[in-house]
Amino acid sequence: MTTRQPARIKDRRTPGDLLAGLGALVVLAALVAGVPYALLRLAGPPLPPELLDLDLLTSQVGTSTIVAILVLLVWLAWLQMVVCVLVEIYAGLRRVGMPARVPFSGGTQMFANRLVSAAMLLFTVSAVALPVAKLTSLPPATSGIVATGLATASGPAAAERAELEPARKARKVYVVQPPHGRHHESLWEIAEKCLGDGRRYPEVYRLNQHKEQPDGSRLRMADLIRPGWVLDMPDDARNVHIVPAGESRDDILEDHRGKPSELDGRTQTFTPGGADLPEEQVRDVPVPRDARDVRAPSETGPDRADRQEQGRADRQEPGATRQEPGATADTERPARRDADTAGPARSGQDDERQAERSPGQDRSQSQSQDRDQDQNRDPLQDQAPGQDPAQGQDQEQGRDQGLGMLDYLAGASLAAAGLLAALGRRRRQQLWHRAFGRRIVRPRDDAAEAELALRLGADAPGSRMLDIGLRLLGRSLAAQHRTPPTIYAAHLSPQTLDLWVHPPDSDAPAPWSAHDGGQVWRLPAHEGRMLDEQALADAPAPYPGLVSLGSNGEGRVLVDLEAAHGPIRMHGPQTTAALAALAVELATNRWSDRMRVTLVGFGEELTVIAPDRIRYAGGLAEVLPELEAEAAGTGARGGEVLTGRVQGRAADPAWTPHYLLSAIPPTAEEGRRLALLARKGVRTATGYVVAGDVPHATWNWAITEEGRAEVDALGFDVAAQLLPRRQYRALIDLFMAADRIEGEPLPDEPEPIPAEPSVEVRILGPAEVVGPPPMEEGRAVLAVELVVYLATHPGGVHPVVLGGILWPRGVQQVVRDATIARVVTWLGTDGQGRPNLYADESGRLRLGPEVCTDWTVFRDLVRRSHADPAGRPALLERALDLVRGPLLNGRPRGRYAWLAADDLEYDVTAGVADAAHRLCEVRLARGEIDEAVAAVRAGLLLAADDEGLWRDLLRATHLTGDPVRLRAVADALHRRAASHPYGGGMAPETDALIDELLPSWRMRSAPTA
Repeated sequence: MTTRQPARIKDRRTPGDLLAGLGALVVLAALVAGVPYALLRLAGPPLPPELLDLDLLTSQVGTSTIVAILVLLVWLAWLQMVVCVLVEIYAGLRRVGMPARVPFSGGTQMFANRLVSAAMLLFTVSAVALPVAKLTSLPPATSGIVATGLATASGPAAAERAELEPARKARKVYVVQPPHGRHHESLWEIAEKCLGDGRRYPEVYRLNQHKEQPDGSRLRMADLIRPGWVLDMPDDARNVHIVPAGESRDDILEDHRGKPSELDGRTQTFTPGGADLPEEQVRDVPVPRDARDVRAPSETGPDRADRQEQGRADRQEPGATRQEPGATADTERPARRDADTAGPARSGQDDERQAERSPGQDRSQSQSQDRDQDQNRDPLQDQAPGQDPAQGQDQEQGRDQGLGMLDYLAGASLAAAGLLAALGRRRRQQLWHRAFGRRIVRPRDDAAEAELALRLGADAPGSRMLDIGLRLLGRSLAAQHRTPPTIYAAHLSPQTLDLWVHPPDSDAPAPWSAHDGGQVWRLPAHEGRMLDEQALADAPAPYPGLVSLGSNGEGRVLVDLEAAHGPIRMHGPQTTAALAALAVELATNRWSDRMRVTLVGFGEELTVIAPDRIRYAGGLAEVLPELEAEAAGTGARGGEVLTGRVQGRAADPAWTPHYLLSAIPPTAEEGRRLALLARKGVRTATGYVVAGDVPHATWNWAITEEGRAEVDALGFDVAAQLLPRRQYRALIDLFMAADRIEGEPLPDEPEPIPAEPSVEVRILGPAEVVGPPPMEEGRAVLAVELVVYLATHPGGVHPVVLGGILWPRGVQQVVRDATIARVVTWLGTDGQGRPNLYADESGRLRLGPEVCTDWTVFRDLVRRSHADPAGRPALLERALDLVRGPLLNGRPRGRYAWLAADDLEYDVTAGVADAAHRLCEVRLARGEIDEAVAAVRAGLLLAADDEGLWRDLLRATHLTGDPVRLRAVADALHRRAASHPYGGGMAPETDALIDELLPSWRMRSAPTA
């Protein structure tokens, strides 16, 4: 028996609605206008002369003063009512959903809400009628069936249905409809259509998460739904199918393939500058005036239909990639999606600020909700015996295509910060060996995507607070001659750093504070930001074994491997990916000094990331003798590990930690020997995490197939931090590229320079767009980045690809289109009336011929200097005059991440350094020493890490014959190298040059005893 479809009740106003609306209008007018009129006539102004008398506080209070105070209170109450009315009217007109709450106005705002709601019935186009009968005693689903029956039937049949249907259990479902042209349904649109508010899409997602659909797949990502899926809907949904509760999804799909009756109007979409527009409209890119109020389905990659079938296609064609029509593999990439931004569209002034989540905000909660089992299964364990490793890797890449670098590398925010610091040290070493006319090798393909993800996700402030906060804690406890407590776990959020300590202690050293009876020591983020890093430079790291377990949705959860006091058993289908993530963070974190990490049975290539910390062993038998010797030495040495650490120095730690991570299960004998390594509950400077069955394990660490990490002894259940094969290989390739010192030739591709540019884009320093009028600050940052990208990619880019570049985590189509249209208007037209930003015949966005960058002008001047030896100094000097500071200096955190996968950063640094070096040589050859020094300093404004320029500066300053100036340069270079955020000191060649030019410098700079 099929269930009758609900009939739509016609919208109408009743006489009662009209009377209520008129009455509400009269009351509102009386309150807003009548009350102040009456107060002014009867009681006077809000501040009568009695309250303005300065002697009021010292003189005797009379009746007139009390009356004046009461009148003021009445005025304040009226003002509160007016504010509530205005808030309610704004919410009703703009349809923003829940109105803003006015402080201290609970009952008043509720009264204003009722008045405004009743009054607005007079002005709405159609009033929504309530059900025929109030059936509040019945369950919501049953009430819907009875109301439908009463509204659509009559006579004996209606009576029979009204008698039978309340006894049946039913549910509401929605069948995802096939695409209509380029339009595909999204959870946001379904929520807006059926629940009245697209922001309720998470309710639909949670109701259907991981439930099997008729095609055998499951809902894993909020922005990936397929036609033919049957979605369970909340009880208050409308425009849905009402079906028996026990009916299967296959039967529902068979009976209800079409739309529910009387659906609301479909949301209109808007696509500027694309192939859907007529050819004559391609250049104009128009946007409707109310574009910010339009909600369109999520679309930031290629066609939504292709994205919805992406998981299936990836399995059919492992490793296959797509391109937009006309896009090239070298310059454009399909835009990426991220589950945590799918669904909700942003509007108004929040579009640029909120369309994309903060790079520093933790994303692991969405990882745990959205991961596909096939995508997460450890590729090292999936590979069948005898299978070709390359084939297995291709299959893994196919599985990982839906969850790319952002889902893992950007989510591991602390590990990303450490990896970027290690990568920065390698890049400095590459610059030491850079030859003239060459740039350092940049990463390609997945390696470039990996660096982009690291830049987006790195939580450098959080990593700093964890490091400096722990060092300060250790130093404070050492100064008080206290034994540091055991910290078995930590929680790092944007607001606080919490340490779970044992035993509980309510006496936490400032600025730490004790909470929960001394079980938690807390450092607020604002206190952590004010800590003096230089003052704690020599403070040792007391808890180097803290490593990220994962995320609980509010921040990072870390556990201390040493606090286990014995072996930790890790088990589950993704142990190797979890162990790889542990190894990477341990080897690169900044809250440790010296350490050793031994990897058994996996991770041999990880030694390229931190060769001074990581080593590889083929089996436990190779490392157990060394671990047993260390344990014996520790026992003979005696002492308490934490006390010894906090009383030592960072340069010479008292207890160097050693951590063992093994992907090979131990034999019975190896397991027994591992258990004996622990000193029976006494803390040691070691930690052992071993996959498989480990006898006498102190903790059990489970990695579930859904990507959850569970530690039974600690009661943790969080989204695990994982490093699957594709991301693992990308990191290895990234660091291998950073180890290449031979460099790459600089490109020589001159670009046309307009005679009189109407817009100048400056990137050789702070990003600026000169020519257009000022834009409001909240939108200028994104608009300038859009213009900078287009100006440095003159070949043009499709709007869909541009959306993926500017919003790597995903963005709503309407936000992307509104931003592009806003920039079109902002840039205006050139001298001939042509738009400075337009879309060509293929739909690619381009800048007009009268838009140029200072980098283009710089390259043109350098090119002309090669052909004009006589005018070379003047041309090179003009080029260097364009340099105002580091490339795109002061760019906001999280923006311009696309530089990681682009040539621009590498070309600009090398080009400016070469121009400064060449001008310095020309000036020195002419005996113009001061001009040579000025040329080098101009180049150092942008290429400060290029030590070739520093050596030029040392030589030029030496020729001035002023030892004081030379010493000042040597001291500045030494201070810069010592305090560089990436460390690494100076290049050996630079060090030797200082000794040659200023032999006495090292003796005077040496610290006194």
